[in-house]
Amino acid sequence: MSRLVVVSNRVPVPGKGKANAGGLAVALQAALNARGGLWMGWSGVSSGAREPGAMTIRQEGPITYALTDLSRKDIDEYYAGFANSTLWPLCHYRLDITDYARKDMAGYFRVNRFFARQLAPNLKEDDLVWAHDYHLIPLAEELRRMGVKNRIGFFLHIPFPPPDVFFALPVHATILAGLSAYDIVGFQTAYDADNFCACIEREGIGRRISEGWIEARGRRFKVGVFPIGIDTAGFEKAAKDAERNPAVRKIARSLIDRDVVIGVDRLDYSKGIPQRFLAFDRFIRENPAHKGRATLLQVTPKSRSDVPHYLEMQREVAELAGRVNGELATLDWTPIRYVNSSIAHAILAGLYRIARVGLVTPMRDGMNLVAKEYVAAQRQDDPGVLVLSRFAGAAREMNGAILVNPYDTEAVSQAIAQALSLPLEARVERHSAMLDHLRKNDIAAWCGAFLDALSETNPRL
Repeated sequence: MSRLVVVSNRVPVPGKGKANAGGLAVALQAALNARGGLWMGWSGVSSGAREPGAMTIRQEGPITYALTDLSRKDIDEYYAGFANSTLWPLCHYRLDITDYARKDMAGYFRVNRFFARQLAPNLKEDDLVWAHDYHLIPLAEELRRMGVKNRIGFFLHIPFPPPDVFFALPVHATILAGLSAYDIVGFQTAYDADNFCACIEREGIGRRISEGWIEARGRRFKVGVFPIGIDTAGFEKAAKDAERNPAVRKIARSLIDRDVVIGVDRLDYSKGIPQRFLAFDRFIRENPAHKGRATLLQVTPKSRSDVPHYLEMQREVAELAGRVNGELATLDWTPIRYVNSSIAHAILAGLYRIARVGLVTPMRDGMNLVAKEYVAAQRQDDPGVLVLSRFAGAAREMNGAILVNPYDTEAVSQAIAQALSLPLEARVERHSAMLDHLRKNDIAAWCGAFLDALSETNPRL
């Protein structure tokens, strides 16, 4: 069996943060443990120098962790700059806040070249290389220039926009060329894959030669759809165990006799948090019987505070929550409980379980695993209801959800009312179908499907 080499922007440092490790990290660690492998990427800290730090190698069982610090300039240009101020908003269709600077673009390619130079000498002939997400698009092309002939796969966790949006990026052709250096490029949904193929053809870089295959720049590569899952069984167990958690019990007591509507999102403009607050405000005003009874519990950890748009949004969301609460709250009831900090995954599972409605309304999302976690956490005999944005990748799979347009606050308000009024039989039917799907298509199945597809490609074609 070939050794697996995973490259990601951040690498979970061994021994740290295991309690809060996400499903993706757990799945990749399982795959690396099974095959033996190397996990390489940024340590998440600055080297404190003008140049990136030397790679630090650490062995934990069959996994070799290869970590490197980046310089402050690298972090500003590669990470905060081109990756998160250019590619992230562009791929989420936000041209109005897409900031492009040549120095940031240069830093992005410089850091990918640095990663490639660090990785290439550590590769074995039969290694499978798997790069993750928008931070590392040019990695394969840099490795190819160094003579690396291994199978190299790429998975994009965020949306891929249509040509008329993507072509607004001044270096869109260079980005497309970088993706065509991989042996397989994976997307969350068929919509994203179709958008990518349309960009390749409209730019004249390549053409579709058969279902799922592109010919470009003298080589062929595969385009696949691999909707990411969660550790379904693990999350089901965590939610059941959380019923005995003292912190969860304390929160549940404070919400007794309340209909809890829960939202869990990183603080990001793509998540639609202000629109969600406005929709909940409208729901309470138009459904006075729920005043004093329904509570929106919104958990929103801070994110990317070094990017200006995120600081502005942090103020906007806090002010909006304050305004709604100021106008609607009573002495014994607050309509919106806004928690602007991280919560341990074990506690979060318990909060999902006590919520009657999971309100997942991003303006655009590659998948959105919160939707899947909420479903997995529910009691099968008395489940809550998922209200889900039709612009989340999860909407292609969660057939039991109430789908909404997050731009239409009136429709979201009505969906909350519908969710809270659904009879038990309807709730069980909706939940059962979604849970069956999540069990069959969990994170391990996703990981296996991608690696099987990568193993079947021929890098020399």
